[in-house]
Amino acid sequence: MLSTFLIALREGLEASLIVSILIAYLARTGNAAFARYIWLGVSGAVGLSFGLGAFLSFTSTNLSPRGEALFAGITSVASVAFVTIMVFWMKRTARGLGRELQNRVDGALPLGAFALISTAFFAVAREGLETALFIYANFRTVRSNTAPSIGLFLGLATAITLGALIYRKTVKINLGKFFSITGYGLIIVAAGVLSHAVSEFQSRGNLPGGSAFAWNVANGSGPFWSIIDGSLGIGSAMTWLQLVVWAIYIGTVASLYRRPLKVSQPLEPARAS
Repeated sequence: MLSTFLIALREGLEASLIVSILIAYLARTGNAAFARYIWLGVSGAVGLSFGLGAFLSFTSTNLSPRGEALFAGITSVASVAFVTIMVFWMKRTARGLGRELQNRVDGALPLGAFALISTAFFAVAREGLETALFIYANFRTVRSNTAPSIGLFLGLATAITLGALIYRKTVKINLGKFFSITGYGLIIVAAGVLSHAVSEFQSRGNLPGGSAFAWNVANGSGPFWSIIDGSLGIGSAMTWLQLVVWAIYIGTVASLYRRPLKVSQPLEPARAS
């Protein structure tokens, strides 16, 4: 539940801020009538994201056990790579995100409705597709879909609410710190997803050490292990290879993420107006 809440909150708030910036900039420049094209683009991006999630779920349930393990392993590795890239991308570009989106709107306005729809679509689709892929991979790491589903719903609801409050200037949050802290959280979640990908490949015999357990707790299906597995990706049964991959990923990526940016310009808050 905690991991899906964090994913949905982080990615949902990014998408909410993008929409807020686009809508507010149109209003501020006297082009509020074009906001409907922004919403059309956003709707298309949301539909595409749900479509990807449905495709992944449908495909995985219609494969043989070995095929499903291979599909889950590949999609998990892909989602970890995608999320890792996006975490570093957001760290670098958060300073000028508002300015970049406003420049895109300025370039799209003279070109008409389709250009505005495309601007909103591609800006939000990036977040939506990343979320769909990562959420699917994360669901594969837990035993039950109930708690992760609740976390997903709560995360998205919180993100939309925060986005609306920031747009209306009802609340102010330090977005730089928010994205920095949640970035570390996503790195931990990604490490868990990657360790479960290793387990999928081991179950197929593609990787060695499938029976060499660092620990294998009997009756490890209680709430404690569910919480640990769902948040840190550390299950009640974990092979040495899974543990090594989990530790190397966190140690390497967190160390790189901790390094300060070389740019010295002040952080530009991603404000709605």
